[in-house]
Amino acid sequence: MSDLRSWTRNQRLISWIEEAIQLCQPDHVHLCDGSLEEYQRLTDQLVRQSVFILLKRPHSFLCRSSPEDVARVEEATFICSRKQEDAGPTNNWRDPDEMLALLKKKFQGTMRGRTLYVIPYSMGPVGSRLSQIGVQITDSPYVVCNMRIMTRMGKAVLDVLQEGFFVPCMHSVGYPLSPGQSDVLWPCRPDEKYIVHFPETRSIWSYGSGYGGNALLGKKSFALRIASVMGRDEGWLAEHMLIMGVTDPHGVKKYIAASFPSMCGKTNLAMISSHLPGWKVECVGDDIAWMRFGEDGRLYAINPEAGFFGVAPGTSLQSNPNAMKTIETNTIFTNVALTDDGDVWWEGMTPQPPSHLIDWLGQSWTPTSTTKAAHPNARFTTPAAQCPVIDSAWESPQGVPISGIIFGGRRASVVPLVYETFNWKHGTFTGACVSSEMTAAAKGEVGKLRHDPFAMLPFCGYNMGDYFAHWLKMGEGRDPKLLPRIFHVNWFRKNAKGEFIWPGYSENMRVLKWMCERIDEKAPARITPIGYVPTELDTTGINLSQQDLQELFAIDNNAWKEQVKELQHYFTLFGNKLPAGIKEELAALEERLKSYSC
Repeated sequence: MSDLRSWTRNQRLISWIEEAIQLCQPDHVHLCDGSLEEYQRLTDQLVRQSVFILLKRPHSFLCRSSPEDVARVEEATFICSRKQEDAGPTNNWRDPDEMLALLKKKFQGTMRGRTLYVIPYSMGPVGSRLSQIGVQITDSPYVVCNMRIMTRMGKAVLDVLQEGFFVPCMHSVGYPLSPGQSDVLWPCRPDEKYIVHFPETRSIWSYGSGYGGNALLGKKSFALRIASVMGRDEGWLAEHMLIMGVTDPHGVKKYIAASFPSMCGKTNLAMISSHLPGWKVECVGDDIAWMRFGEDGRLYAINPEAGFFGVAPGTSLQSNPNAMKTIETNTIFTNVALTDDGDVWWEGMTPQPPSHLIDWLGQSWTPTSTTKAAHPNARFTTPAAQCPVIDSAWESPQGVPISGIIFGGRRASVVPLVYETFNWKHGTFTGACVSSEMTAAAKGEVGKLRHDPFAMLPFCGYNMGDYFAHWLKMGEGRDPKLLPRIFHVNWFRKNAKGEFIWPGYSENMRVLKWMCERIDEKAPARITPIGYVPTELDTTGINLSQQDLQELFAIDNNAWKEQVKELQHYFTLFGNKLPAGIKEELAALEERLKSYSC
């Protein structure tokens, strides 16, 4: 390509693109500049092809995927490290040489009849020392449009890259077209998908899926799986965490990161609306945090993404009014329902559904229908800059200083509403213990624990035991006064009737207030075997009885002893990779429980 060398001087990038063109054999090649004009041309093209439906919301579109391509496919996600033990027991592993040979066969001619798009993108503010650069090759214009929203994309990235390092990301829907063959609305490979990560070469290959994290390779694949390995090797953290700024009535702001498994209210907390007088929360990011220690000894974080890729069902003016405002314009909706007047709808969006919809499969739907109008994993892709509570420092190249870190899970009993850990080591142990109880909506035994350490189980790019050790090492030898305080929350504790005790949503602001006051050494707490539990919480104006409060903060000694036994069994999964620090904290918890009286 004659214009390739005028586009970039990076010889490694040029060679890689030329190899990809030769391998994939596209009809056309497009070097993405990230401009608005380019985005509009692609969305116009997708509308003409009936892939996108133009909505009445300004500059917004609805897309329907294939029913066989609707979510991440963990069983087809691989960590191809040189040694199997480096992938660990929680990842799928394949020999990297064998996998690469297989992928090259799959990619041979896979883009015939299509355009090969080259997407240079920055994860994090362009030029920040905390940011990283990737280049994705894809044959999906849907992916290009979503990547423009989710990342900083285009020529400015190449200007910063010059001859530097980038993560190569190869993607194809795996659906080549023969001459004269008509395309389908959503090309994919229903029964043959590969989302593959090569930690040592810092590269990603994805084949057969056009949806979500399978195809938007800057997201989970780069920003967590590959970045977690980079962080391990370079001394930083790539985490599945929101970042928010919490300002108290005196105008003092603290930044807090929080990590929850799915269905635990992560995006809702990131954009929480505060009803407490004088308290304000602003959003830096809702999903991923990259964190490094600064020269001043504090931990600084950036949101490496430029947009929100949020789950639509359940999002409403009650659960997340700021998300609803964010998606009023410039948004791509995938697998939601279409209203008769050209808008979108999903379960939980309004108290009552419209009288008629076109569902996510393109079929007529009414409230008497037995199927969901929107797919449970339906998504919106929207620019973070549109969020009405976006933090003024959300694109700061220096990042924001983190004063607190929150872990959480979904537990009907045992775990209190909130507690503070004793120190960084104990906090790391608490992150390693994160778990949620299975619900009726999930496969498996209802009530059984699903462990999800640090909410990173599907996203850690290396052995989880080594990941625990990396967290412990990050806190060693540092001034405890400068380290973030670490907390654990559980919004989902239930009473004897099976009802949630805590109202949740905007009332979670009261827990954030207690955390900020703990960081300032102002909030009272009692010492328990699991950590510091509040003795007072601002519950003014909410209907909670004294019994409710006692139940929210109760520490059941016998239940926690059973928890210790369960953890002892779970941690055997990691064998000799389980760090001594985690063993020590588990033994210390067991010892504290022996002498504790409720």
